[in-house]
Amino acid sequence: MIAGDELLSAVARDVPKARVAPLRQGLSLMPMTDEVFDGVTDGSVAGDLGFGRLPGGFERLLAQWSLSGPVAYVEAEYFGGVGEQRAAVWADGALVLGPLDVPSKKRFSRAVSPISQALGRLGARKSLGEDEFEAVGLDRHRDNEGWISSSAR
Repeated sequence: MIAGDELLSAVARDVPKARVAPLRQGLSLMPMTDEVFDGVTDGSVAGDLGFGRLPGGFERLLAQWSLSGPVAYVEAEYFGGVGEQRAAVWADGALVLGPLDVPSKKRFSRAVSPISQALGRLGARKSLGEDEFEAVGLDRHRDNEGWISSSAR
């Protein structure tokens, strides 16, 4: 999940074993670990948003959190510019963007990638020669373990 620093820090207090890693531009990331998954699922089957790791019922919690500010749920799996991305954004209690995705194992422009579009909806701004993904620092780590090691409770 990606949201504003204060919002994500506040909701993380209620999620067992959640870690929050700071990004740039006032945003933070909460990696979806097994412990977080178990802490936020309601045990139901995940909705039809098409995410690979979205806990059952979690979209209702994301909608609730978004009453305090926009929240993005993103997934990425890629290597060398080839792979998959999926993203959605909730704001004011409703799904307002997506879910967006790119076809599996296809090259895609990061400038219009689902994650960059979601970050733009969260207020991220890119500079010349970079996209929103780079602008907020998501290129610093390649996996959840890297983000967890750079996070704070």
